[in-house]
Amino acid sequence: MASRKPFSITDAERKIDPSRAPSAILKPDGTPNDNDRVEIGPTALAFEEWEALGLEIPHLDSIREARLQRLVGELQRNDYGGLLLYDPLNIRYATDTTNMQLWITHNPARACFVSADGYIVLFDFHGGDHLSAHLPLVREVRSGASFFYFESGNRTDEHAARFAAQIDELMRGHAGDNRRLAVDKIEIAGLRALERLGLQVFEGQAVTEIARVIKCPDEIRAMRCAVAACEAAMFEMEAAIAPGKSENEIWSVLHAGNIKRGGEWLETRIFSSGPRTNPWFQESGPRIVGDNELVALDTDMVGTYGMCCDISRTWLCGDSPTAEQKELYRISYEHIMTNMELLGPGVGFAEIVEKAHRLPERFVPNRYGVVMHGVGLCDEYPAIRYREDHEAYGYDGVFEPGMTICVEVYCGEKGGREGVKLEDQVLITETGFENLVQFPFEEKLLGREF
Repeated sequence: MASRKPFSITDAERKIDPSRAPSAILKPDGTPNDNDRVEIGPTALAFEEWEALGLEIPHLDSIREARLQRLVGELQRNDYGGLLLYDPLNIRYATDTTNMQLWITHNPARACFVSADGYIVLFDFHGGDHLSAHLPLVREVRSGASFFYFESGNRTDEHAARFAAQIDELMRGHAGDNRRLAVDKIEIAGLRALERLGLQVFEGQAVTEIARVIKCPDEIRAMRCAVAACEAAMFEMEAAIAPGKSENEIWSVLHAGNIKRGGEWLETRIFSSGPRTNPWFQESGPRIVGDNELVALDTDMVGTYGMCCDISRTWLCGDSPTAEQKELYRISYEHIMTNMELLGPGVGFAEIVEKAHRLPERFVPNRYGVVMHGVGLCDEYPAIRYREDHEAYGYDGVFEPGMTICVEVYCGEKGGREGVKLEDQVLITETGFENLVQFPFEEKLLGREF
Protein backbone atom coordinates (compact mmCIF):
# COMPACT_ATOMS: atom_id res chain seq x y z
CA MET A 1 0.00 0.00 0.00
CA ALA A 2 1.33 3.43 -0.93
CA SER A 3 2.37 5.54 2.03
CA ARG A 4 0.39 8.66 2.89
CA LYS A 5 2.13 11.95 3.53
CA PRO A 6 0.42 15.00 5.06
CA PHE A 7 -0.90 17.41 2.45
CA SER A 8 1.16 20.55 1.97
CA ILE A 9 2.25 22.82 -0.85
CA THR A 10 5.36 24.96 -0.72
CA ASP A 11 5.78 28.43 -2.17
CA ALA A 12 8.17 27.01 -4.73
CA GLU A 13 5.51 24.56 -5.93
CA ARG A 14 2.79 27.16 -6.38
CA LYS A 15 1.82 27.92 -9.95
CA ILE A 16 1.94 31.64 -10.72
CA ASP A 17 0.29 33.23 -13.74
CA PRO A 18 3.29 34.74 -15.61
CA SER A 19 1.03 37.07 -17.60
CA ARG A 20 -0.15 38.94 -14.50
CA ALA A 21 2.00 41.65 -13.01
CA PRO A 22 2.04 41.78 -9.20
CA SER A 23 -0.66 44.09 -7.89
CA ALA A 24 -0.20 46.11 -4.72
CA ILE A 25 -3.91 46.89 -4.67
CA LEU A 26 -6.21 44.01 -3.76
CA LYS A 27 -9.92 43.74 -3.29
CA PRO A 28 -11.10 43.06 0.28
CA ASP A 29 -11.24 39.32 -0.41
CA GLY A 30 -7.55 39.19 -1.38
CA THR A 31 -8.12 39.00 -5.13
CA PRO A 32 -6.48 41.44 -7.59
CA ASN A 33 -8.33 44.70 -8.09
CA ASP A 34 -8.14 44.28 -11.85
CA ASN A 35 -11.14 44.89 -14.09
CA ASP A 36 -9.52 42.80 -16.84
CA ARG A 37 -8.99 39.70 -14.71
CA VAL A 38 -10.43 36.34 -15.72
CA GLU A 39 -11.78 35.25 -12.33
CA ILE A 40 -15.34 36.17 -11.45
CA GLY A 41 -16.39 37.65 -8.13
CA PRO A 42 -18.44 40.26 -6.28
CA THR A 43 -19.02 43.67 -7.82
CA ALA A 44 -18.33 47.06 -6.27
CA LEU A 45 -22.02 47.27 -5.33
CA ALA A 46 -21.76 44.09 -3.25
CA PHE A 47 -18.60 45.26 -1.45
CA GLU A 48 -20.25 48.63 -0.70
CA GLU A 49 -23.35 46.96 0.76
CA TRP A 50 -21.28 44.55 2.84
CA GLU A 51 -19.16 47.40 4.21
CA ALA A 52 -22.31 49.29 5.20
CA LEU A 53 -23.52 46.18 7.04
CA GLY A 54 -20.18 45.72 8.83
CA LEU A 55 -19.63 42.25 7.37
CA GLU A 56 -16.24 40.57 7.39
CA ILE A 57 -15.05 39.77 3.88
CA PRO A 58 -13.74 36.22 3.28
CA HIS A 59 -10.20 35.57 2.11
CA LEU A 60 -10.40 33.28 -0.91
CA ASP A 61 -6.95 31.74 -0.57
CA SER A 62 -7.92 30.49 2.89
CA ILE A 63 -11.13 28.95 1.53
CA ARG A 64 -9.25 27.19 -1.27
CA GLU A 65 -6.62 25.75 1.05
CA ALA A 66 -9.21 24.60 3.60
CA ARG A 67 -11.37 22.89 1.00
CA LEU A 68 -8.45 20.97 -0.42
CA GLN A 69 -7.44 19.91 3.08
CA ARG A 70 -10.98 18.60 3.67
CA LEU A 71 -10.94 16.55 0.45
CA VAL A 72 -7.48 15.14 1.15
CA GLY A 73 -8.53 14.24 4.68
CA GLU A 74 -11.50 12.24 3.38
CA LEU A 75 -9.35 10.48 0.76
CA GLN A 76 -6.80 9.45 3.34
CA ARG A 77 -9.48 8.42 5.85
CA ASN A 78 -10.99 6.06 3.25
CA ASP A 79 -7.61 4.90 1.88
CA TYR A 80 -8.39 6.14 -1.63
CA GLY A 81 -5.47 6.94 -3.88
CA GLY A 82 -7.34 9.66 -5.72
CA LEU A 83 -10.63 11.33 -6.49
CA LEU A 84 -12.06 11.96 -9.95
CA LEU A 85 -14.70 14.68 -10.17
CA TYR A 86 -17.14 15.51 -12.95
CA ASP A 87 -19.85 17.31 -10.98
CA PRO A 88 -19.19 21.03 -11.71
CA LEU A 89 -19.92 22.01 -8.11
CA ASN A 90 -17.44 19.43 -6.81
CA ILE A 91 -14.90 20.78 -9.29
CA ARG A 92 -15.65 24.27 -7.98
CA TYR A 93 -15.12 23.07 -4.41
CA ALA A 94 -11.77 21.44 -5.24
CA THR A 95 -10.39 24.17 -7.50
CA ASP A 96 -12.55 27.31 -7.22
CA THR A 97 -12.70 27.33 -11.02
CA THR A 98 -15.78 28.06 -13.09
CA ASN A 99 -16.41 27.46 -16.77
CA MET A 100 -19.92 27.46 -18.24
CA GLN A 101 -21.29 25.87 -15.06
CA LEU A 102 -24.84 25.19 -16.22
CA TRP A 103 -23.82 23.94 -19.67
CA ILE A 104 -21.30 21.59 -18.09
CA THR A 105 -24.02 20.02 -15.90
CA HIS A 106 -25.44 18.28 -18.98
CA ASN A 107 -22.34 18.25 -21.17
CA PRO A 108 -19.62 16.62 -19.02
CA ALA A 109 -16.63 18.26 -20.67
CA ARG A 110 -14.62 19.11 -17.52
CA ALA A 111 -13.09 16.88 -14.86
CA CYS A 112 -10.71 17.18 -11.96
CA PHE A 113 -8.32 14.69 -10.37
CA VAL A 114 -7.28 15.14 -6.74
CA SER A 115 -4.65 12.80 -5.35
CA ALA A 116 -4.48 11.76 -1.71
CA ASP A 117 -1.32 13.86 -1.39
CA GLY A 118 -3.14 17.00 -2.58
CA TYR A 119 -2.05 17.19 -6.22
CA ILE A 120 -4.78 18.70 -8.43
CA VAL A 121 -5.06 18.21 -12.19
CA LEU A 122 -7.87 20.08 -13.93
CA PHE A 123 -9.14 18.69 -17.23
CA ASP A 124 -10.76 21.78 -18.69
CA PHE A 125 -12.85 22.44 -21.75
CA HIS A 126 -10.64 23.07 -24.76
CA GLY A 127 -9.30 26.61 -24.89
CA GLY A 128 -9.98 27.20 -21.20
CA ASP A 129 -6.48 26.90 -19.75
CA HIS A 130 -6.34 30.61 -18.90
CA LEU A 131 -9.39 30.38 -16.64
CA SER A 132 -7.42 28.72 -13.83
CA ALA A 133 -4.05 30.40 -14.36
CA HIS A 134 -4.53 32.48 -11.19
CA LEU A 135 -5.04 29.43 -8.95
CA PRO A 136 -1.81 27.94 -7.55
CA LEU A 137 -3.49 24.82 -6.15
CA VAL A 138 -4.29 23.70 -9.70
CA ARG A 139 -0.95 22.12 -10.50
CA GLU A 140 -1.67 21.01 -14.08
CA VAL A 141 -4.29 21.79 -16.71
CA ARG A 142 -5.01 19.09 -19.26
CA SER A 143 -7.78 18.22 -21.71
CA GLY A 144 -9.52 15.05 -22.82
CA ALA A 145 -12.35 14.64 -20.30
CA SER A 146 -15.04 14.95 -23.00
CA PHE A 147 -16.37 11.68 -24.33
CA PHE A 148 -20.13 12.18 -24.19
CA TYR A 149 -21.89 11.24 -27.38
CA PHE A 150 -22.45 14.76 -28.73
CA GLU A 151 -18.68 15.30 -28.82
CA SER A 152 -17.40 11.78 -29.48
CA GLY A 153 -20.12 10.04 -31.49
CA ASN A 154 -19.02 6.53 -32.45
CA ARG A 155 -15.53 7.23 -31.06
CA THR A 156 -16.78 7.45 -27.48
CA ASP A 157 -15.02 4.28 -26.28
CA GLU A 158 -11.76 5.39 -27.90
CA HIS A 159 -11.86 8.81 -26.25
CA ALA A 160 -12.88 7.34 -22.90
CA ALA A 161 -9.95 4.92 -23.02
CA ARG A 162 -7.56 7.77 -23.76
CA PHE A 163 -8.87 9.74 -20.76
CA ALA A 164 -8.75 6.69 -18.48
CA ALA A 165 -5.09 6.20 -19.40
CA GLN A 166 -4.35 9.68 -18.07
CA ILE A 167 -6.09 8.89 -14.78
CA ASP A 168 -4.17 5.62 -14.57
CA GLU A 169 -0.91 7.53 -15.08
CA LEU A 170 -1.82 9.99 -12.32
CA MET A 171 -2.81 7.22 -9.92
CA ARG A 172 0.46 5.37 -10.49
CA GLY A 173 2.47 8.55 -10.06
CA HIS A 174 0.74 9.74 -6.87
CA ALA A 175 -0.74 6.63 -5.25
CA GLY A 176 1.78 3.92 -6.08
CA ASP A 177 0.15 0.55 -5.79
CA ASN A 178 -3.10 1.94 -4.37
CA ARG A 179 -5.68 1.36 -7.12
CA ARG A 180 -8.67 2.67 -5.14
CA LEU A 181 -10.21 5.61 -7.02
CA ALA A 182 -13.28 7.53 -5.84
CA VAL A 183 -15.45 8.93 -8.66
CA ASP A 184 -18.45 11.22 -8.18
CA LYS A 185 -20.12 10.67 -11.57
CA ILE A 186 -18.95 9.64 -15.03
CA GLU A 187 -20.27 8.44 -18.38
CA ILE A 188 -20.65 4.64 -18.62
CA ALA A 189 -17.85 4.39 -21.20
CA GLY A 190 -15.48 6.14 -18.81
CA LEU A 191 -16.34 3.88 -15.91
CA ARG A 192 -15.72 0.76 -17.98
CA ALA A 193 -12.43 2.15 -19.31
CA LEU A 194 -11.17 2.83 -15.78
CA GLU A 195 -12.11 -0.65 -14.62
CA ARG A 196 -10.41 -2.27 -17.62
CA LEU A 197 -7.16 -0.68 -16.41
CA GLY A 198 -7.53 -2.37 -13.04
CA LEU A 199 -8.71 0.66 -11.08
CA GLN A 200 -11.17 -0.06 -8.27
CA VAL A 201 -13.90 2.56 -8.53
CA PHE A 202 -15.68 3.71 -5.37
CA GLU A 203 -18.50 6.16 -4.67
CA GLY A 204 -16.99 9.64 -4.77
CA GLN A 205 -20.09 11.67 -4.05
CA ALA A 206 -19.98 10.50 -0.44
CA VAL A 207 -16.38 11.78 -0.22
CA THR A 208 -17.29 15.24 -1.47
CA GLU A 209 -20.51 15.59 0.52
CA ILE A 210 -18.78 14.74 3.79
CA ALA A 211 -15.85 17.01 2.94
CA ARG A 212 -18.18 19.89 2.12
CA VAL A 213 -20.40 19.57 5.18
CA ILE A 214 -18.19 21.55 7.61
CA LYS A 215 -17.50 25.14 6.57
CA CYS A 216 -14.25 26.84 7.50
CA PRO A 217 -14.42 30.36 9.02
CA ASP A 218 -13.86 32.08 5.68
CA GLU A 219 -16.54 29.97 3.99
CA ILE A 220 -18.94 31.14 6.69
CA ARG A 221 -17.91 34.73 6.00
CA ALA A 222 -18.53 34.11 2.30
CA MET A 223 -21.97 32.71 3.08
CA ARG A 224 -22.87 35.69 5.26
CA CYS A 225 -21.92 38.01 2.40
CA ALA A 226 -23.83 35.95 -0.15
CA VAL A 227 -26.94 35.90 2.04
CA ALA A 228 -26.76 39.68 2.47
CA ALA A 229 -26.54 40.12 -1.30
CA CYS A 230 -29.45 37.73 -1.77
CA GLU A 231 -31.53 39.67 0.74
CA ALA A 232 -30.79 42.94 -1.08
CA ALA A 233 -32.11 41.36 -4.28
CA MET A 234 -35.15 40.04 -2.39
CA PHE A 235 -35.99 43.55 -1.15
CA GLU A 236 -35.85 44.76 -4.75
CA MET A 237 -38.10 41.89 -5.79
CA GLU A 238 -40.58 42.54 -2.97
CA ALA A 239 -40.78 46.19 -4.00
CA ALA A 240 -41.69 45.13 -7.54
CA ILE A 241 -44.75 43.11 -6.44
CA ALA A 242 -47.99 44.77 -7.54
CA PRO A 243 -51.35 43.73 -8.95
CA GLY A 244 -51.27 43.59 -12.72
CA LYS A 245 -47.64 42.46 -12.99
CA SER A 246 -46.73 39.00 -14.24
CA GLU A 247 -44.88 36.45 -12.17
CA ASN A 248 -42.05 36.50 -14.70
CA GLU A 249 -41.67 40.26 -14.50
CA ILE A 250 -41.36 40.12 -10.71
CA TRP A 251 -39.14 37.02 -10.71
CA SER A 252 -36.68 38.64 -13.13
CA VAL A 253 -35.88 41.29 -10.51
CA LEU A 254 -34.38 38.64 -8.20
CA HIS A 255 -32.20 37.30 -11.00
CA ALA A 256 -31.02 40.80 -11.96
CA GLY A 257 -30.26 41.63 -8.32
CA ASN A 258 -28.10 38.53 -8.01
CA ILE A 259 -26.15 39.14 -11.21
CA LYS A 260 -25.46 42.83 -10.61
CA ARG A 261 -23.86 41.96 -7.26
CA GLY A 262 -21.61 39.28 -8.76
CA GLY A 263 -23.81 36.28 -8.05
CA GLU A 264 -23.97 33.42 -10.51
CA TRP A 265 -27.38 31.83 -11.21
CA LEU A 266 -30.70 30.63 -9.81
CA GLU A 267 -30.96 26.87 -9.50
CA THR A 268 -34.73 26.91 -10.03
CA ARG A 269 -37.47 29.37 -10.96
CA ILE A 270 -39.88 28.52 -8.15
CA PHE A 271 -41.98 31.66 -7.80
CA SER A 272 -45.75 31.57 -7.98
CA SER A 273 -48.86 33.52 -7.07
CA GLY A 274 -52.45 32.96 -6.01
CA PRO A 275 -53.75 29.46 -6.81
CA ARG A 276 -50.38 28.56 -8.37
CA THR A 277 -48.90 28.55 -4.85
CA ASN A 278 -50.78 25.27 -4.21
CA PRO A 279 -49.40 22.72 -4.74
CA TRP A 280 -45.78 23.86 -4.42
CA PHE A 281 -42.99 23.67 -7.03
CA GLN A 282 -44.85 25.53 -9.78
CA GLU A 283 -42.42 27.66 -11.78
CA SER A 284 -42.66 31.35 -12.55
CA GLY A 285 -44.84 31.96 -15.56
CA PRO A 286 -46.94 34.56 -17.38
CA ARG A 287 -49.75 34.64 -14.78
CA ILE A 288 -50.81 38.15 -13.73
CA VAL A 289 -50.78 38.68 -9.96
CA GLY A 290 -54.08 39.78 -8.43
CA ASP A 291 -54.88 42.01 -5.47
CA ASN A 292 -54.63 40.39 -2.02
CA GLU A 293 -53.13 37.19 -3.40
CA LEU A 294 -50.17 35.36 -1.88
CA VAL A 295 -46.90 35.36 -3.80
CA ALA A 296 -44.21 32.90 -2.73
CA LEU A 297 -40.67 32.04 -3.72
CA ASP A 298 -37.70 29.84 -2.98
CA THR A 299 -34.57 31.78 -3.95
CA ASP A 300 -32.40 28.70 -4.71
CA MET A 301 -29.72 31.26 -5.51
CA VAL A 302 -26.11 30.47 -6.29
CA GLY A 303 -24.85 33.86 -5.27
CA THR A 304 -21.55 35.62 -4.68
CA TYR A 305 -18.53 33.33 -4.22
CA GLY A 306 -20.71 30.51 -5.56
CA MET A 307 -22.40 30.17 -2.16
CA CYS A 308 -26.00 28.98 -2.17
CA CYS A 309 -28.63 31.20 -0.56
CA ASP A 310 -31.72 29.08 -0.04
CA ILE A 311 -34.34 31.38 1.48
CA SER A 312 -38.12 31.22 1.10
CA ARG A 313 -40.67 33.92 1.76
CA THR A 314 -44.36 34.40 1.10
CA TRP A 315 -45.78 37.91 0.69
CA LEU A 316 -49.26 39.39 0.39
CA CYS A 317 -49.87 41.46 -2.73
CA GLY A 318 -52.20 43.89 -1.00
CA ASP A 319 -53.27 44.94 2.47
CA SER A 320 -56.27 42.76 3.36
CA PRO A 321 -55.29 39.15 4.14
CA THR A 322 -57.96 36.53 4.65
CA ALA A 323 -58.24 34.45 7.80
CA GLU A 324 -57.10 31.43 5.79
CA GLN A 325 -53.98 33.19 4.53
CA LYS A 326 -53.05 34.27 8.06
CA GLU A 327 -53.59 30.76 9.42
CA LEU A 328 -51.34 29.24 6.74
CA TYR A 329 -48.66 31.77 7.52
CA ARG A 330 -48.90 31.41 11.31
CA ILE A 331 -48.55 27.61 11.14
CA SER A 332 -45.63 27.86 8.71
CA TYR A 333 -43.80 30.38 10.88
CA GLU A 334 -44.36 28.29 14.03
CA HIS A 335 -43.10 25.22 12.18
CA ILE A 336 -39.70 26.57 11.14
CA MET A 337 -39.11 28.49 14.39
CA THR A 338 -39.90 25.41 16.50
CA ASN A 339 -37.66 23.17 14.42
CA MET A 340 -34.83 25.69 14.39
CA GLU A 341 -34.76 25.68 18.19
CA LEU A 342 -34.02 21.95 18.13
CA LEU A 343 -30.67 22.49 16.37
CA GLY A 344 -27.29 22.35 18.07
CA PRO A 345 -24.00 20.44 18.09
CA GLY A 346 -24.39 16.77 18.97
CA VAL A 347 -28.07 16.63 18.09
CA GLY A 348 -28.88 13.52 16.06
CA PHE A 349 -30.85 13.57 12.83
CA ALA A 350 -33.34 11.07 14.23
CA GLU A 351 -33.89 13.31 17.26
CA ILE A 352 -34.97 16.13 14.95
CA VAL A 353 -37.36 13.79 13.14
CA GLU A 354 -38.90 12.69 16.42
CA LYS A 355 -39.22 16.15 18.00
CA ALA A 356 -40.03 18.25 14.92
CA HIS A 357 -43.16 20.37 14.84
CA ARG A 358 -46.18 18.45 13.57
CA LEU A 359 -48.21 20.00 10.80
CA PRO A 360 -51.98 19.76 11.23
CA GLU A 361 -53.17 16.59 9.51
CA ARG A 362 -54.86 18.40 6.63
CA PHE A 363 -51.49 19.83 5.53
CA VAL A 364 -49.53 16.56 5.71
CA PRO A 365 -50.35 15.27 2.19
CA ASN A 366 -48.80 18.39 0.61
CA ARG A 367 -45.82 18.51 3.00
CA TYR A 368 -42.38 19.49 1.74
CA GLY A 369 -39.81 16.75 1.02
CA VAL A 370 -37.58 17.61 4.00
CA VAL A 371 -37.79 19.34 7.36
CA MET A 372 -34.27 20.71 6.86
CA HIS A 373 -31.18 20.13 4.71
CA GLY A 374 -27.55 21.14 4.41
CA VAL A 375 -26.42 24.02 2.20
CA GLY A 376 -23.09 25.24 0.84
CA LEU A 377 -22.32 25.59 -2.85
CA CYS A 378 -25.82 24.18 -3.38
CA ASP A 379 -28.25 22.04 -1.41
CA GLU A 380 -26.02 19.51 0.35
CA TYR A 381 -25.94 16.67 2.87
CA PRO A 382 -27.79 16.05 5.14
CA ALA A 383 -31.51 15.76 4.34
CA ILE A 384 -33.75 15.47 7.39
CA ARG A 385 -37.12 13.94 6.58
CA TYR A 386 -40.57 14.21 8.07
CA ARG A 387 -41.59 11.42 10.42
CA GLU A 388 -43.85 10.00 7.68
CA ASP A 389 -40.86 9.61 5.33
CA HIS A 390 -38.01 8.78 7.70
CA GLU A 391 -38.34 5.01 7.64
CA ALA A 392 -38.21 4.87 3.85
CA TYR A 393 -35.71 7.66 3.14
CA GLY A 394 -34.05 8.89 6.34
CA TYR A 395 -30.55 8.15 7.63
CA ASP A 396 -28.52 8.66 10.77
CA GLY A 397 -26.02 11.38 11.57
CA VAL A 398 -25.19 14.16 14.01
CA PHE A 399 -25.07 17.95 13.64
CA GLU A 400 -21.64 19.48 14.15
CA PRO A 401 -20.33 23.05 14.53
CA GLY A 402 -19.61 24.58 11.15
CA MET A 403 -22.55 22.92 9.38
CA THR A 404 -24.95 25.25 7.60
CA ILE A 405 -28.58 24.13 7.45
CA CYS A 406 -31.81 25.33 5.83
CA VAL A 407 -34.98 24.92 7.89
CA GLU A 408 -38.12 25.05 5.76
CA VAL A 409 -41.80 24.32 5.38
CA TYR A 410 -44.57 24.33 2.84
CA CYS A 411 -48.09 24.63 4.23
CA GLY A 412 -51.00 24.19 1.86
CA GLU A 413 -54.06 21.98 2.08
CA LYS A 414 -54.57 19.47 -0.72
CA GLY A 415 -57.18 21.04 -2.95
CA GLY A 416 -56.80 24.37 -1.15
CA ARG A 417 -56.54 27.69 -2.97
CA GLU A 418 -53.14 28.92 -1.73
CA GLY A 419 -50.07 27.82 0.22
CA VAL A 420 -47.19 29.34 2.18
CA LYS A 421 -43.47 28.61 1.80
CA LEU A 422 -40.92 29.78 4.42
CA GLU A 423 -37.24 28.94 4.86
CA ASP A 424 -34.24 30.30 6.77
CA GLN A 425 -30.56 29.42 6.60
CA VAL A 426 -28.69 28.80 9.86
CA LEU A 427 -25.20 28.02 11.13
CA ILE A 428 -24.55 25.32 13.74
CA THR A 429 -22.31 26.87 16.39
CA GLU A 430 -20.39 25.45 19.37
CA THR A 431 -23.34 26.23 21.64
CA GLY A 432 -26.41 26.10 19.42
CA PHE A 433 -27.25 27.83 16.17
CA GLU A 434 -27.25 31.24 14.52
CA ASN A 435 -29.84 32.35 11.98
CA LEU A 436 -27.92 33.86 9.05
CA VAL A 437 -31.05 35.39 7.52
CA GLN A 438 -32.17 38.91 8.47
CA PHE A 439 -34.94 39.29 5.89
CA PRO A 440 -38.20 40.12 7.71
CA PHE A 441 -41.30 37.99 7.73
CA GLU A 442 -44.60 39.36 6.44
CA GLU A 443 -46.13 41.55 9.13
CA LYS A 444 -49.50 41.71 7.37
CA LEU A 445 -49.84 37.93 7.47
CA LEU A 446 -48.55 37.26 10.96
CA GLY A 447 -50.01 40.30 12.61
CA ARG A 448 -46.85 41.63 14.24
CA GLU A 449 -43.58 43.21 13.22
CA PHE A 450 -40.15 41.46 13.25
